Amino acid sequence: MGNTPYEASHEDFRTLCREFLAREAVPYHDQWEKDGIVSRELWRKAGKAGLLGTGVPLEYGGGGESDFRYHAVLAEELIRARVTAPGFIAHNDVLASYLTTRTTPEQRERWLPALCAGEHIAAIAMSEPDAGSNVADIRTTAVRDGDSYVLNGQKTFITNGENSDIILVAVKTQPQRGAQGISLLVVERGTPGFSRGKRLEKLGWTASDTCELFFDDCRVPAANLIGKENAGMAYLMSGMPRERLSIATVAVAAAERMLADTLEYARTRQAFGQSIGSFQHNRFQLATMDTEVTIARVFLNHCMSELNARRLSLADAAKAKWWTTELQVDVANRCLQLHGGYGYLKESPISREWANSRVQTIYGGTTEIMKELIGRTLGL
Repeated sequence: MGNTPYEASHEDFRTLCREFLAREAVPYHDQWEKDGIVSRELWRKAGKAGLLGTGVPLEYGGGGESDFRYHAVLAEELIRARVTAPGFIAHNDVLASYLTTRTTPEQRERWLPALCAGEHIAAIAMSEPDAGSNVADIRTTAVRDGDSYVLNGQKTFITNGENSDIILVAVKTQPQRGAQGISLLVVERGTPGFSRGKRLEKLGWTASDTCELFFDDCRVPAANLIGKENAGMAYLMSGMPRERLSIATVAVAAAERMLADTLEYARTRQAFGQSIGSFQHNRFQLATMDTEVTIARVFLNHCMSELNARRLSLADAAKAKWWTTELQVDVANRCLQLHGGYGYLKESPISREWANSRVQTIYGGTTEIMKELIGRTLGL
C-alpha cells in the first residue's frame, strides 16, 4: 500500500541503519548466535553511528527526536537484516525512555551519555520466577537504610541480562500495599550483592543474552531511585503502550519478511511440473496472509501516529500487541509449511523466524493478559 507513515528523514535514517547492519552486524551474527550473546563492540559502534538513544535529548548525547517512527525504522531494519532485535528494543525503546522522562537532571547526566554512546548497555528487570505478566506479584524487596536501599530477591528472563551495565529493577518498597508499593531502582554493574546467573538457552533469539539476576543484601544508593517511592507501577503502566508497540513493530516487520521470502520460494520451487504457488490451496494461503499482514500494517501505522500524539491507550496498545504477535506466529507456521522439508532445516531462514516468533506472544504481557486488559474496557 502507498500510505507509508515515513517521511524523507525516516528513509534517510533507514539507509543509515541498513548500511550499518550490513557492515557491522550481518557478517558476525552467526557467531553471535552460537555464542548466545552479541559483541559489546557492536553496541559501541551503534552508538557512534547514532543508532542509540534517538529519543534522548541532544544535551545527553542522544538524537533529540521523540518521534517513534525512528525506533520503528531501526526495528524493521534489524528484522530485514535478520539481526537479533530484543536487546536493542529493550535498550532504546524501554530503558532510554524511562531514563529520559522519569529521572532528575543529575541522573540523566550520569547515565544517558554512556547509554547513547553504547558504552553502557541497559536492561529492565520485572519478571521473576513466580511473577510474569502480573508485575504486582513480584517479591523482590528494597528496604530503605539511611542513604541506601537494601535489595533482596531474584529476576529472570532478563533481556541484556548478561551484557547490561544499568538495570532498571522493579522492587517492592512497601509489600503490604501490593501494586501500590512498587518502586523503580537502577542497579549498576559491580554493585555489591548483585550477581547474575548462567546464560539461559532459549528456543529463539539465541544471540540475545538472557539470564537471571540475584540480589542478596544488595546495597543501592537512594540516589538511584527513579521518580517517587511507591510510584513505580504508575510509571510502568505509562510506559507499557510504547513497549508493546515496539513488540508489535517487530511482529509486523517479521511477518512481512516471512511472507516476502515465502512468495519468492513459492514462485521458484517446482512440484508436479509447476510452481508450488500456482496450486490453488497455496495461492489462497498466500492471499490470506497478504491480506492479514496488510491489515496489521495499517493498524500499526495508526497506533504509531497515536503514540506520537500521546493518545495511544493501554487498550489499543494491547490490541496491537496481541493481534500482531499472534499473526506473526501464524504466518511463521504457514510459511514454514509452504517451505516443506527445507523449512525444517536449522539453516533455513524461515526456521529461525519460526523459532524467534514464538516468544512474541509471551513477553511484554501474554496474549491472555492483553485480552483481559481490553475486556476490562468493554463495560462488561
